[in-house]
Amino acid sequence: MDNTDRRTNNRMVLLLIAGVPVTIILGATWLWYFVVRGDLDLVGILGTANRGVLVQPPRQIDESVLHEPNGTNFRYADLEPKWTMVIPGTGGHCDTICENNLYITRQIHIGLGKDFNRLRRFYVSETGPDNTRLTVQALSDNRPAPASFATFLADEHRGLQPLVIEPGGMDKLFSEYRAQPSSWYLVDPAGWIMMSYNEDISYKDVIADLKFLLKNSGD
Repeated sequence: MDNTDRRTNNRMVLLLIAGVPVTIILGATWLWYFVVRGDLDLVGILGTANRGVLVQPPRQIDESVLHEPNGTNFRYADLEPKWTMVIPGTGGHCDTICENNLYITRQIHIGLGKDFNRLRRFYVSETGPDNTRLTVQALSDNRPAPASFATFLADEHRGLQPLVIEPGGMDKLFSEYRAQPSSWYLVDPAGWIMMSYNEDISYKDVIADLKFLLKNSGD
């Protein structure tokens, strides 16, 4: 092979090396353009491994006004980034479904073992714990129910953050909850409500989802 052929081959190799990343970038840009426009359902095409129900489009939790029971303003964005289980509650009372959601999410949290501290739980309602009645006689583990909801949270769900949401905020953030009262939600570290669960999804399947997400995220 003479010098001219060798130089030609070298140029072709260099062009190929330079062209591969450019092609990948252009392809990704084209794909993202059609996904954003809604012309391409990438999730539907590829399928998902999750057992929960994807919230589409995701909802930003800070789009509704939240505050702590003492009136302090609350913003998810100000917290340490973590995955969060959110249990909604409405109507000024916590019935059997509400109590069981709190129980199940607590057991799921404990079931994460060494990853326990990478997850947290919120209880979000329009009334706050002091203005909520616990309307069950016995807890999910068959022990007698405490006299008040605030005592119930303090004794049985230490570490859970109760929050009060603005009027209309429940329907805005947790629309599935009205039709399916056993629904609760998973929020990503950036504050996006991205998946819902209900009583039809098993404890083990939720654990599998959470372990997969924690393994594949840096938070």
